[in-house]
Amino acid sequence: MKTCKKYEKGYFMPPNISYDWVKKDSVEKAPIWCSVDLRDGNQALIEPMSLEEKLEFFQLLVHIGFKQIEVGFPAASETEYEFVRALIERNMIPDDVTIQVLTQAREHIIKKTFEALEGAKSAVVHVYNSVSVAQREQVFKKSKKEVKEIAIKGAKMLKKLAKETEGNFQFEYSPESFPGAEVDYALEVCNAVLDIWKPTNNQKAIINIPTTVENAMPHVFAGQVEYMHKNLKYRENVILSLHPHNDRGCGISDAEFGLLAGADRLEGTLFGNGERTGNLDIITVAMNMFSHGVDPELDFSNLPEIAQVYERLTRMHVYERQPYSGELVFTAFSGSHQDAIAKGMACHEAQADDKWNVPYLPIDPKDIGRAYDSDVIRFNSQSGKGGVGYILKNSYGIVMPDKMKEEVSYLAKSVSDKEHKELTPQWIYEIFTDEYVDVPSTFAVDECHFKQKNGIQTEVTVFHKGKKVIIGGIGNGRLDAVSNALKEYFGFEYELADYAEHSLARGSSSKAISYVGITDKENTYWGVGVDDDIIKASVQALITAINRLLAHTGNHSIQEERAREMQEFIKEHYRNITLQSMAEHFHLTEPYLSKYIKDKTGETFGNLVKDCRLNKACSILKTSNMLVEDISNMIGYENPEHFIRVFKTKYGLTPIQYRKSK
Repeated sequence: MKTCKKYEKGYFMPPNISYDWVKKDSVEKAPIWCSVDLRDGNQALIEPMSLEEKLEFFQLLVHIGFKQIEVGFPAASETEYEFVRALIERNMIPDDVTIQVLTQAREHIIKKTFEALEGAKSAVVHVYNSVSVAQREQVFKKSKKEVKEIAIKGAKMLKKLAKETEGNFQFEYSPESFPGAEVDYALEVCNAVLDIWKPTNNQKAIINIPTTVENAMPHVFAGQVEYMHKNLKYRENVILSLHPHNDRGCGISDAEFGLLAGADRLEGTLFGNGERTGNLDIITVAMNMFSHGVDPELDFSNLPEIAQVYERLTRMHVYERQPYSGELVFTAFSGSHQDAIAKGMACHEAQADDKWNVPYLPIDPKDIGRAYDSDVIRFNSQSGKGGVGYILKNSYGIVMPDKMKEEVSYLAKSVSDKEHKELTPQWIYEIFTDEYVDVPSTFAVDECHFKQKNGIQTEVTVFHKGKKVIIGGIGNGRLDAVSNALKEYFGFEYELADYAEHSLARGSSSKAISYVGITDKENTYWGVGVDDDIIKASVQALITAINRLLAHTGNHSIQEERAREMQEFIKEHYRNITLQSMAEHFHLTEPYLSKYIKDKTGETFGNLVKDCRLNKACSILKTSNMLVEDISNMIGYENPEHFIRVFKTKYGLTPIQYRKSK
């Protein structure tokens, strides 16, 4: 970009540079905070806040803990004036909160400002004028001396009108456009103002250094601040304040370096809202201190709620990756990051020391009102076994064996990749149960009995093809005995490879979950069982693993037979069948059974039952003179009128019309 040649550095270095601030490595205490959301922030909105919205925002700032709040430029508009009056007249300003108002160094504007403050218990009157070379030469066309005189005149008017107005007033002066001014000249103007005010320990003045348009690297600004800090008159009675803007994206660095360089106070906004690229983001600076063990003296323990109120009142959006505040700032999608976080969280929970040191998480998300389950580890096609394991454990109490996690993660990743979506914990749980828990089988084990003789002997009652049969087996343990019985009876070929069990950490404390892995020499097939009884859970996990092996090795006859068996069951019991009774019969959950029937037949359970009933009704209508009411009752409809409506919807004729047409 050759057009860069038309630009040059627009800042001035101080006459003397010491860089003592560089020797400090952190901010050790909270500054005086001043929120300028209601003035600087509000004037930057596409649609400024209404009076009532500003009043609500003021209350939010008070709740967070701000002791100084800039509330407006009373002389700029009637709306600004009315807002200041509303705060005072409605007695909304707590005794420990000081409001701040802005004014130019012009007599009629300053007078209007003090009128607005009538009755205020405590207020900062902030006067400013531009001192930069560009402003002096291009806008005001005045000399350095003339521009300084504007500041002196404004300072005198503040002092005079403060004496004439009832209230407790503190003065603040800003050399606006400071970044484009000679630093020694800006100091000269500020000291001239201080000579008028003559601040004391009981009546301190505020000198505010703004980066009106940020034009230098942060260390340059810190050097400028340090020069001001070391050379201001009455320094022990002056509060040195900073008002960083963010044109270069360095507003936060300007603030932090500036504090190291001697500043006492910061002006900024929640989430950094402000003109152009914004103001200083106070939340980020405060939370940076917090992450170093320094109390920022502002309460962001419920940051998501603060963000919601802010977005509603300002109609602005908090960016998802904004430090601390964004929805995704604690979220890890990467598999390696998820694994590190999951292991770090486990270590943190196990250790006695309460110090926070978890990989990839600079602070504990719970400290600002975030939740581990929904905020920290989220799953998409880039995630891994650590993520899926963490989500299932923390959301549902499922602690998979390590060898199983990788398989489940690849299964979930493939779903995310195909759908091009993030998977919610509920979605991952449904994938898990569909694949490993609710797996159809043509056989079910109703009960097992064991005795110890030459190992463990078992008698297993198997329900298969509508019949019950008792089979026997022997093994090293109970599960091994049941497995051997099934292998001998059905001719299955596999080996037990892995087994794990535990009580579910979530939900009923009596529930147990078992994981069984079987192998056919090369591949391992996992099954999961959940039951009040650990033996039943283990056997169910084994049955699921067997059926998954059969499905993956190309033997689909069992699944096809299962579907046919379900359809025959509906035909046989259509009069009084329910999804619940059918689910109990086939040892499945109702949601899974409903989904399975739809997948295999293309019809819902309800439609299959309805078709069976109406087919039977048609047959009766064609071959008998039975009353419609009796037919309705016979096929499962208690209400004849409902039966007639359903019949007509299906065939376009009433039952009587249908009989006559045949």
